[in-house]
Amino acid sequence: MLLIRRPGLLVSTVALAVVATGCASDKSSDSPASGSGATAVRVTLTDDGCQADPASVPAGPTTFTIKNEGGSAVSEAELMSGSKILGEKEGLTPGLSGSFSLNLTAGDYQLYCPNAKTERSPFTVTAASAGAAGASASPTGSGAAAVNAATTGYRRYLDGKAAELVTLTGQFVAAVKAGQVARAKQLYAPARAPYEAIEPVAESFGDLDPAIDAREGDVPAAEWGGYHRIERQLWVSNNTTGMAPVADKLLADVTSLQKRIATASFQAADLANGATELLTEVGKTKLAGEEERYSGTDLSDIAANLSGSRAAFDLLVPALSSTPAGPGLVTTIRARFATVDALLAKYATGEGNYRPYKQLNAQAIRELTVAVDALAEPLSQVGEQVVTIS
Repeated sequence: MLLIRRPGLLVSTVALAVVATGCASDKSSDSPASGSGATAVRVTLTDDGCQADPASVPAGPTTFTIKNEGGSAVSEAELMSGSKILGEKEGLTPGLSGSFSLNLTAGDYQLYCPNAKTERSPFTVTAASAGAAGASASPTGSGAAAVNAATTGYRRYLDGKAAELVTLTGQFVAAVKAGQVARAKQLYAPARAPYEAIEPVAESFGDLDPAIDAREGDVPAAEWGGYHRIERQLWVSNNTTGMAPVADKLLADVTSLQKRIATASFQAADLANGATELLTEVGKTKLAGEEERYSGTDLSDIAANLSGSRAAFDLLVPALSSTPAGPGLVTTIRARFATVDALLAKYATGEGNYRPYKQLNAQAIRELTVAVDALAEPLSQVGEQVVTIS
């Protein structure tokens, strides 16, 4: 993921990075919480800081719309509870806006905008009024079964992917340590696939994500390790010299990630916004060829991002279908997933592999970008719908 890495920011427990599409034309950004029953909060992002209007809301469903009003040093805003990232919108260059939705409980929070003159500003959630709809983060009404089934299903999905990540990374690490360059190259993309499928969860751990997934230049050179450090050695130097300790630490870090994921908790909006964040990943770094700059395996990452996004969305379909706008969104999103799948399939080479990124011409990249953006737009509205289910 292309972002400003913050190794000093430790996330104690998991909250998915909940990010809507970064397109300026995002309809959910123009009319936050329209017809959803969620409280609307507008956040203005400038070089001076990030200000919420209002800065205090009652507990319950809340949709944050963040707009960069000319800030050149800042492009990101996060809602935090202590050191825990609850919601985030990044990649907002001047003029762009985006949104995320959450079901908030009473307490003191902060809006954090890295690199602003004033990076943190207070945000307060007061106790909900009696009988307020959606005031509990755990639905108990008619939609409870569908929502709870979605979050329970996602728990199983995450546990499975985390276990797969440890197993496949272990095989990759063994090849690296044995000096088996060709085999390590063959195992590189499959080992990364489970990570890419659950990337929003993995990224919520501010210390583990940069250790596992930082690209060259994201962190100080002396601290750079993880997949991409080994990737450079394999494809640029065509050997594994000096990579044994890097590989050992990578395996230790993904094992630690598996343990942390096992204690994570979610709400339905986390699944929805995490699904959109995976598409943001595709558009921001994968389709720019920035993620796998040495191996060129960006299309494999894209396939994994799409798989993770679809898994979260599919789990939400029963709950989403019970909302007024849900059936239409389900139909649209499924059709647009199919469009992206068909485009990506053109570059498949069999057994889950894809052509190197450099073999795609400008038209192919443009087609994929347009299709991914078209999918992200309706998908970004799902969180706002499901957050109010009770």
